Amino acid sequence: MIIDPQRALADIRIRVQGDLTQFLGKQTTYLSEIGAELVPAAEAMNSFLLDSGKRLRPLFAYAGYLASGGTDDESIITAVASLELLQACALIHDDLMDGSDTRRGKPAMHRHFESIHRSKELSGSAIGYGASAAILLGDLALVWSDQMFHNSGISDAALLRSLAVHDEMRVELMAGQFLDIHEQALATQSVARSLKIARYKSGKYTIERPLHFGAALASADPHHLQTMCEIFSDFGLPLGEAFQLRDDILGVFGDPSATGKPAGDDLREGKRTVLMAMTHDRADAHQEAVISTYFGDPDLTAEGVEKLRTVIAETGAQSHVEELIEKLTITSLESLNRDEIDSNSRNLLTELASSAVRRSL
Repeated sequence: MIIDPQRALADIRIRVQGDLTQFLGKQTTYLSEIGAELVPAAEAMNSFLLDSGKRLRPLFAYAGYLASGGTDDESIITAVASLELLQACALIHDDLMDGSDTRRGKPAMHRHFESIHRSKELSGSAIGYGASAAILLGDLALVWSDQMFHNSGISDAALLRSLAVHDEMRVELMAGQFLDIHEQALATQSVARSLKIARYKSGKYTIERPLHFGAALASADPHHLQTMCEIFSDFGLPLGEAFQLRDDILGVFGDPSATGKPAGDDLREGKRTVLMAMTHDRADAHQEAVISTYFGDPDLTAEGVEKLRTVIAETGAQSHVEELIEKLTITSLESLNRDEIDSNSRNLLTELASSAVRRSL
């Protein structure tokens, strides 16, 4: 039977949302029983996790599970839904490290708790209070991701099979985050370094490792698991890089109503992305002077954003990144032409690939 991939993904997304809602409801009750002071923290986490999000990581994981021979199973949905909590940990900490003001159109977690500190006229530093809250709640999201995964109801065998890739995914994510902060501290920019950061900070844990995670949940045969993981790496690594490159474009040229962040926020934060590394490589002396003046200015105005956008476009960096996204996506999709991938799984993964890289400006 041919399955409509859009309808199938919408159904999985709804089920993931339901499991997250149920899990967070229990955790909210637990926190409130510890103390009323924790209610604002529980409410903030509920809002952060439930009000928005594309659910790409659970979707890729469940698609990998089905493509590897798994059959529909609610406990697997719960297991892959736990990846949203890992994502929450990464985003909350990332926003703090970048000094971002917003996330998904609302105040970033540290800014939210700064506001609480000020509105309640608490003593001490509002900035310190917000930063501390974000660190702790990011850590809590990481703990919750383990808790939800371990108590998902999957078999002991599936749990043991998937633990290795689950742990590796988290190590790679933290490694990528460190590479990112180290890059910001360097005096020079490099396309190769920025591509490596894109792979580890975002690409691998968004697409390749969730696919591996799903395959491990489905397959008890080591040879079959290895084969599926190889296919998923061929598919997931280039697609993951294309996904991050699309984020780079959106961070500069994206519509705030779609991205949930102010226009040109990556420029204001001085993010050393592939897009900016390519711009530096191609810029003439006048364009470099514009970059030096405006890039990384925390008080960057709309006029400064537009000047930097103009330089990026004039150097050809924007069009080159768009071409690279297209090439990486084609390479990714070609890897699905394998006998091990049935037509329904191929259609599901193709639709997911489109969702990952065709996001609008």
